[in-house]
Amino acid sequence: MKRTCEEVIRQARATMAGGTRRSLGVLLSGLVSGTLALSACSTEAEPDNPADLVIRGGPILTMVGEEPAYVEAVAVDDGVIVYAGDEAGLSDFVGSETEEKDLGGRTLLPGFVDPHGHVMVGGLQALSANLLAPPDGEVTDIAGLIETLQAWAEENAEAVEASNVIVGFGYDNAQLAELRHPTKEDLDQVSEDIPVLIIHQSSHIAAVNSAALELAGIDSSTPNPAGGVIQRVSGSQEPNGVLEETAFFAAAGPVLSGVGALGSAAFARAGVENWARFGFTTAQEGRSVPGTAEVMRKVADEGGFAIDVLTYPDVLVDRDYILANQSDEYVNRFRVAGAKLTIDGSPQGFTAWRDRPYYDPVGDYPEGYAGYAAASEEQVRGAVDWAYENGLQVITHANGEAASDLLISALTEAQQEYGTASPRPVLIHGQFMREDQMDAYRDLGVIPSLFPMHTFYWGDWHCDHTVGPELCQNISPTGWARERGMIFTTHHDAPVALPNSMRVLDATVTRRSRTGRIVGEGQRVDPYTALRAMTIWPAFQIFEEDRKGSIEVGKLADFVVLSANPLEVDPNTLADLKVLETIKEGTTVWSDGD
Repeated sequence: MKRTCEEVIRQARATMAGGTRRSLGVLLSGLVSGTLALSACSTEAEPDNPADLVIRGGPILTMVGEEPAYVEAVAVDDGVIVYAGDEAGLSDFVGSETEEKDLGGRTLLPGFVDPHGHVMVGGLQALSANLLAPPDGEVTDIAGLIETLQAWAEENAEAVEASNVIVGFGYDNAQLAELRHPTKEDLDQVSEDIPVLIIHQSSHIAAVNSAALELAGIDSSTPNPAGGVIQRVSGSQEPNGVLEETAFFAAAGPVLSGVGALGSAAFARAGVENWARFGFTTAQEGRSVPGTAEVMRKVADEGGFAIDVLTYPDVLVDRDYILANQSDEYVNRFRVAGAKLTIDGSPQGFTAWRDRPYYDPVGDYPEGYAGYAAASEEQVRGAVDWAYENGLQVITHANGEAASDLLISALTEAQQEYGTASPRPVLIHGQFMREDQMDAYRDLGVIPSLFPMHTFYWGDWHCDHTVGPELCQNISPTGWARERGMIFTTHHDAPVALPNSMRVLDATVTRRSRTGRIVGEGQRVDPYTALRAMTIWPAFQIFEEDRKGSIEVGKLADFVVLSANPLEVDPNTLADLKVLETIKEGTTVWSDGD
């Protein structure tokens, strides 16, 4: 056991004192001991500024620079990195109270930064019935979906009674044996009295039962809202229970009204916990309204967020709220970062707005159907102008080519009017793009936040039904971005998919679908580039590159520990890597327990 300087000197003095009473040999021995004590004290002296934590014992990938760079050790004090270098240099930082973490050969990286997700709705997903298809769930047909909902309702009877709603998340008609959405008749089998709401994996479509339709005030006389569709029973105006885009969003309020503020706060907490589980040290709520933003602020003020959370309120809902609350700094790990604009819908749900007809849409669609806009041209141009005029970052959901055409036009006009200094505009998704549109985004300084996980979850669906076998090769065109010298970021859009960071990494590198099909070999990037799109580039996207995204002195000690080095394993096994620990500002906020 290591002794302190005081203990060593105390023993040496005792030996010397005893020597005066016994013999010259003992005295000389005491003198030698005293000299050694002083030497030991000098060697083991406390550093002037000992660190709180040092980490070593495995590859530490810094994400600094164009090529992979490693250090042997890092030291952390007061949540900030104070040393990153050779292990020998740790001697200046290790004191008697310093915690020492041995990686045991595992790999340390900067904590992942979420460039686009929905942490509140992700919490709803975590607390509702899991209707996902394999590998993330077990639902493969409508009978299984009904059975899953019934079982969840029985297991959560108290919550169902309190909220007066049965909620499920993640069904995907593309993965159901019937290749259709569940209808109100299907969901009436779950309950005829309690409203049932199940949300499509895209989060842009929902199916409800008869009780929910009644509660939402939707019947055969209800017209389609602007930017949305109430699907009808064939040959009639009677709603069939499937609601698209704004029709779903409008119905969700009254149907979920029983959840209340406490339920919403539970969603926020559960979402943040789930993000941390997958190595994210910064999470995003990519579209909020003032009410949900204030729920998150309240949870943050109560100390409910272990990681940072930023949000982008909807620019078409309340611009005054955005102006009054936008901030570059977190308060209790929460901040309002800018404005969110949504132009169209879901590519896999055939609601994305294209410049040509869908290839082979599954469902009751008219000849030449190309999707539709969720916002008017006037709304889009007005929102972009307002953001530039006020120097605010605007992040814009645009999936189809027609949606990108309108966004590019609006950005071009705004930059001509207000200059190019508006904070880093972001394209969200951009699933269906032409190369000329990527050229335009480069020239406009737009950061594309892309969704390569589509190649895994819906790659086959896109090739067979949405855009066809040729154009599907260019969904989520990360390769196009790099060819043009652009940075890009990659997201999970949870709860559209689980916030599974290793699945994001795998899809960006391999572009392998559920069936093993390679969807866009020419759009693949190498693992290091894919990791940059999860760390330093999203930190830049949210204006936090000076404090996040890489392991450098002066940055926050936000880390993730992985089971192996992503740059050393077979790329085809990247999805099998495990997040073992998530560290926020030097404190472990999630661990697998091993």
